[in-house]
Amino acid sequence: MPACYAYDMTPRQKQILTAIIEQYAEVAVPVGSSLLAKVFSVSSATIRAEMAELEAMGYIRQPHTSAGRIPTDKGYRMYVNEVAATEENIPSRTERALTARLQDSGLPERAIRNAVDTLVELTHNLGLATIGNQLYISGLSNLFGQPEFHGGAQVQQVAALLDNLEPWLREAAPNQPLSVYIGSENPIGRSADVSLIISRFRSPFSDHSYIGTLGPTRQSYRDVMTLVAHAGKTLEEVL
Repeated sequence: MPACYAYDMTPRQKQILTAIIEQYAEVAVPVGSSLLAKVFSVSSATIRAEMAELEAMGYIRQPHTSAGRIPTDKGYRMYVNEVAATEENIPSRTERALTARLQDSGLPERAIRNAVDTLVELTHNLGLATIGNQLYISGLSNLFGQPEFHGGAQVQQVAALLDNLEPWLREAAPNQPLSVYIGSENPIGRSADVSLIISRFRSPFSDHSYIGTLGPTRQSYRDVMTLVAHAGKTLEEVL
């Protein structure tokens, strides 16, 4: 994953950025200072000052005057790197859901499709996987049902990304067990405001097979990253 260092941030600024990212993922509206003031038990003025610093550093932005703040790609990258550095066990209920769907799948292709369909159900993102030289996709309505994708230009960008994703994966062959491409980091569809989270796994089709999700940059990265990583690991065990 690309590096994004946060040495210029204070511990409280890092906590505020985390709160903005996680709150925005839930409500899909800019996060205001009054809400965060209650969370951190400080004045709104203090929060506004910290927000101004975070904005100056490029971690958050104000979409329009008098609105709260939303994360930038740089802010998400810092957050994702922090999440990746802290390994947490997947909730047992979710782990069982994935494992159960895969154990009795039979053919490798069916196991991969079941894993993708389960990721769609659990993450509410679009799910995808490589099966040989083909890309299996499920959950398009999940992605285009998000409030971010009401404009035709973004839909076209996402379509271009999906059209070119399988050949790019074959050529680039990302070698990390889990790779996260946020917004403008995507090799295709850089302005589509989406994040691609993929796990590499070995399968009968290829040593470099991939499974993952495509969703808005506004998403619960901690949960989705854990689920995608677990899907890849479980597929390797099953296949």
